[in-house]
Amino acid sequence: MAVESFQSPPQSGSGGRARPASRRSQTVFTSLERDILLGTLAPNQPLLELEIASRFNCSQGTVREALLQLQEEGLVLRMAHRGTRVADCNEDDARELLLVRHDLECRAIARTMTRPVRVLPTLREELEAMREAARAEDEYRLSIHDRRFHMALYEAADLPAVLPILSRCLIHNHRYKIINSSPNRALTETADRHVVIIEAIAAGDVEAARAALSHHIATIGDLGPKIFDRNTPR
Repeated sequence: MAVESFQSPPQSGSGGRARPASRRSQTVFTSLERDILLGTLAPNQPLLELEIASRFNCSQGTVREALLQLQEEGLVLRMAHRGTRVADCNEDDARELLLVRHDLECRAIARTMTRPVRVLPTLREELEAMREAARAEDEYRLSIHDRRFHMALYEAADLPAVLPILSRCLIHNHRYKIINSSPNRALTETADRHVVIIEAIAAGDVEAARAALSHHIATIGDLGPKIFDRNTPR
């Protein structure tokens, strides 16, 4: 087994976001993130820097930079003297993250709707990008634009300190859904589920937007209804 070295995570810049990675490490990061989200790299699978460096024809330093980005997303676990492995993807984590996400998004929508005109063009652009990814049967790209849709919606609420928490919830919600859903998922239907949210915001109806978001989050997969039927206040 290759011996891996560990460094401190990149220092955060404005908004709590890490400094931009090099173009090469970003390529490695994107490819590994895709494999983890789609389940090609299985939960708890070991990741060796030397093997990844050979696969991408790059240095171990480049691989390390990509792995640190994945660690910040919670997609890999890096442990001194024990190496790196893909993070687990279990129902308990998924349940808690889904509940946190539901609370964050549904609480913030009223703040977002004080400036709906500013966010609507972005939401519509992300919806079209999701539809395009669905037509190409690219579930990973659809996931990227789905997450951007919800991040843009939350950014408009102007709660920057909370934004990284929502980002973590989103990526793990998507990973759990993809790994545990049946194959041949209806990707166009997944994209179009966002239409009702846009329509409620465009109409200026806060309660309708909150209800649309709540239903959207609670029905992202088989896990959702089991959680919200039992735990969500009525």
